[in-house]
Amino acid sequence: MSSSETAVAEFAWHDGLERLREAGPLVGPRSRLVDAVHDELRRRVGLTFAKADLARAYTNSGDWFLDIAQRAAPNHPDLWDTSSVLDGAFALYARGASDAQPA
Repeated sequence: MSSSETAVAEFAWHDGLERLREAGPLVGPRSRLVDAVHDELRRRVGLTFAKADLARAYTNSGDWFLDIAQRAAPNHPDLWDTSSVLDGAFALYARGASDAQPA
């Protein structure tokens, strides 16, 4: 994964995090879905990862997100949008990257 591809992914994650925040508090089904995405990311990239590793997982995240979303928030199809909950969840998970900038 090139640094430019990682940067593009990070841009999408940042936008998703903004949309996630604009949607209100991270509670209920939204919180369950973010947690489910984080569980999947732990399985796919582990607890020790770099942003490039996460960007690689992001390239095919659309393939698995809908299934997770339908299980974690079955009665909330409004949360199944990849550009908000999925991207926002990636942004939150990216904070744990070994090369993440301190907040």
